[in-house]
Amino acid sequence: MLQEHAKIVDFISTAEGVTGRKKLQKMIYILKKIGVPFQEKYEFHIYGPYSEELTARIEELCDMGFILEQKEDKSSYVQYRYTVTDEGLEFRNALGKPVLENSEHAIQLNGKSARFLELTATLLFFDDLEQVEQIAKLHSVKGKLNFTEEEIGEAFAFIEELKQ
Repeated sequence: MLQEHAKIVDFISTAEGVTGRKKLQKMIYILKKIGVPFQEKYEFHIYGPYSEELTARIEELCDMGFILEQKEDKSSYVQYRYTVTDEGLEFRNALGKPVLENSEHAIQLNGKSARFLELTATLLFFDDLEQVEQIAKLHSVKGKLNFTEEEIGEAFAFIEELKQ
């Protein structure tokens, strides 16, 4: 059980911190979909794929003092930033080898906006469909976000890049 916690600490450490709960959810989901062995179960939710298990693990890691959750007031909303503590780094070392074979994936994902990650994760959620059907489903469930053809193309290209 704690091995799954250590994987999350390892990922946040490799990403050099993550800003945003939604962003963290999407980053882990995308990595899981490209074969990184995260075990959290995901369901489709308001903002795309969401894992209650991941939320619970993050809360537990914060309670154990391995991850620091800092609230940043952005006037109309609160944003959360996650960083790994020194104790968290020691705990992470119990994992042995890093969870990511390519640490660049963490940096690439962290460099993307939450909107782009929501788009990418949603497309991956429907990856059992043909691409035309994936796009139709995206517009059906995320119509209010008005994703452009260019954004969708960038998301598909990004998915292929990550899979390499």
